Amino acid sequence: MKYSRWLVIIPYFFLATLPLCWLLLTSLKTQEAAISSTASLIPTTAENLAPGDLSFSVTLDAYRKLATPHTGKAHAFFHYLLNSVIIGLLSTLTSVVLGTGCAYGFSRFRIAGARDWLFFILSTRFLPPLAVVVPVLMMYRVFNLPNTHLGLILLYTAFNLSLAVWLMKGFIDEIPRAYEEAALVDGYSPLQAFYKIILPHSATGMAVTAVFCLISAWNEYGFALALNNAEAVTVPVYFAGLQGNIQGIPWPQIAAGVLIFVVPIAVFTVLVRNHLLRGVTFGTIKQ
Repeated sequence: MKYSRWLVIIPYFFLATLPLCWLLLTSLKTQEAAISSTASLIPTTAENLAPGDLSFSVTLDAYRKLATPHTGKAHAFFHYLLNSVIIGLLSTLTSVVLGTGCAYGFSRFRIAGARDWLFFILSTRFLPPLAVVVPVLMMYRVFNLPNTHLGLILLYTAFNLSLAVWLMKGFIDEIPRAYEEAALVDGYSPLQAFYKIILPHSATGMAVTAVFCLISAWNEYGFALALNNAEAVTVPVYFAGLQGNIQGIPWPQIAAGVLIFVVPIAVFTVLVRNHLLRGVTFGTIKQ
């Protein structure tokens, strides 16, 4: 039984990492080798290799080109990556903070029409986001928010807030009220009990919520394209803009950029992995 699980885990691991491995190989190829009609696992520069010839050539030109503005672009790739980092992290932080406070209110206090309010919060995700892009754009023009980081941060926070509230409410509901009551008996104020009792015990839920909110904001394309064309352009929009290049789509450069684009999400997920694993079974074991 101990070894049988590895028969499932190892093949799944290779299957899951296959796209990333292909991106890595593509990023090390030349443009000609990347668009060749003959697929090759080994990066080569020669068009015709004799059978059994294992000569190969690896180039880092794709990574070097990311540091310089591409044709038709005002900035280099890392400028757009910084935009994604700023917008993604700030919108995620705001969503988790507001979602935790709102979820605590619904979980611990009697609110008139609480179920209706919760359903209303959830219903904001029923409508496809792009269905409201025109009124949002008109409203943003009134407040001079297009082409600003603040505009996307507010928008992503608004769309992720419903997810944050519902996820956090489920976690806070599992925290016994007796913990807070004991803290109040010991002389803590309700606010102190929230910071010293609720927040530490809800760290798992906050980590899970943060991962989902960050992934949603990190990969969002529609609003980032409609509301920005200059200063706050994110990486997904940058990649889409490379399709109209007269020299062809620079696949090695895109592959290199995608690998770098995935790194922050992977690092963040690894850092909170213990909370994520605990969040999967949170509430299933009664103590």
